Amino acid sequence: MIDIAEKNITHISLVRHGHVKNPDDIFYGRLPGFQLDSNGRAEAARAAEALKTSRLDGVYSSPLLRTRQTAVEILKFHPHLKLKTSSLITEVFTVFQGQPSNMLAPYAWDVYAGKDPEYEQPEDVMKRANKFIRRIRKRHFGRHVVVVTHGDVILFAIFQANKIPVTAANKINLNELGVLKNYPATGSITTLTYQTADMEEFPTVSYSAPSIK
Repeated sequence: MIDIAEKNITHISLVRHGHVKNPDDIFYGRLPGFQLDSNGRAEAARAAEALKTSRLDGVYSSPLLRTRQTAVEILKFHPHLKLKTSSLITEVFTVFQGQPSNMLAPYAWDVYAGKDPEYEQPEDVMKRANKFIRRIRKRHFGRHVVVVTHGDVILFAIFQANKIPVTAANKINLNELGVLKNYPATGSITTLTYQTADMEEFPTVSYSAPSIK
């Protein structure tokens, strides 16, 4: 039974996919076929365990394999639900996609260094993520929903909730901002809690990493 005082509260738990098998150490981005490795499967299982008693109203993921595999683990405890996917919460599209990861070093690991219009900037990622979040808040008002997505989507949602500008510079200087000690870990759970139906509301944020002790 949902408490009357809490019936209008909406929880959106953003789960970062588990660790990915990447033997060639490339920045894979949206490339197909990149799946969870054994550690990633274990991380997904721990995230699923952490959410197993939650009364979920929906489970969503980006279309990429690693997020879908993570979501499948969560759905094992919620067999009445079916996975839905959305490209609005997919990985960032960057000039470095498919390149060796060490190519990012000269750019201070800034994946947004590609300035051509075809590549995304942080505000582009947040714009599409906001579109998705608004849909979810309307569709699942007063409920708890899990969204399996990618690190930057989660980090930028945390920035926005804390009224921190969503910029590449703030991502690079994350440790100086006082909102999160480290980049969202694989298998971590970041929950946005909305008290009302006001689309302009800034949510409270809670973070947990079941695979990190």
